[in-house]
Amino acid sequence: MAGKNTQPWGVRAARWRLGVQLAFLGMWLGPFLPRLHTFCGLAFHCHSCPLALLACPVGVLAQFSALHVFPFLAMGTLLAAGAVVGSFVCGWACPFGLLQDLLAKMPFPKLRVPARLGWMRFAVLAGLVVAVPYAFGEEHPLFFCRVCPAGAAEAALPNVARQALAGETIAWPGPLKLTILVVVLAGAMFAWRPWCRVLCPLGAVYALCNRFSLFFLRFHPERCAGCTECGSVCRGGGRPQVRVDSLVCLRCLECQHCRCISVAAAWQRPAAAEAGPQAAAK
Repeated sequence: MAGKNTQPWGVRAARWRLGVQLAFLGMWLGPFLPRLHTFCGLAFHCHSCPLALLACPVGVLAQFSALHVFPFLAMGTLLAAGAVVGSFVCGWACPFGLLQDLLAKMPFPKLRVPARLGWMRFAVLAGLVVAVPYAFGEEHPLFFCRVCPAGAAEAALPNVARQALAGETIAWPGPLKLTILVVVLAGAMFAWRPWCRVLCPLGAVYALCNRFSLFFLRFHPERCAGCTECGSVCRGGGRPQVRVDSLVCLRCLECQHCRCISVAAAWQRPAAAEAGPQAAAK
């Protein structure tokens, strides 16, 4: 028991991640909860899903861009969440991230995706979420919601199945979205969270918040022996010993297995953060 209590609290918290993800899944897509689609959610999902509690933040941004209106409330909601926890939403609360995490457990060889590909998320955000809707409206084939894999999983797949069973003509863009979904999910079997790390526009927003969020990861150079263990356990391809809260960090807290990294809060002094939240409370 004593040995368990001496582990960093981030290591202990990482064991609960699957349970936390399932709890958020029940909240975002709860069958017995009301539908509040006039409010912007925090996680990447499709509000066209019959079970969706809140509106999809990416869909809201794209639709407002098509209307040439700045989404003050939606952006304020996302930036407020990002300012507190950064990409923690991606690592712990995203239902589409949970699906990829489960697929990653399949016993296939895992490829290491270069961290620099994470910049493509910003291209998707600027192009498919902002520029295309602003210039061409919602009917353009590259409007983000028409190619969204979360929309395919939560809305297009049930609709296509219903149409196929009823003998109806399958409406476009259902087949395209399902093709993209299959490619993304197949990739998730061979690489950790390819959508989140390479293409997710919401992940791009939260990644920018990693640099100034109230809760963050701290690297302790005085503990480092140069073993690069923190880099080897970072499935996002980051280098925590160089920049612990980089744009590629999804805050899954797996790097907490390296004693050189701890979770800290902006109001904590380095000594208090190193000792952990119990010492800080004293």
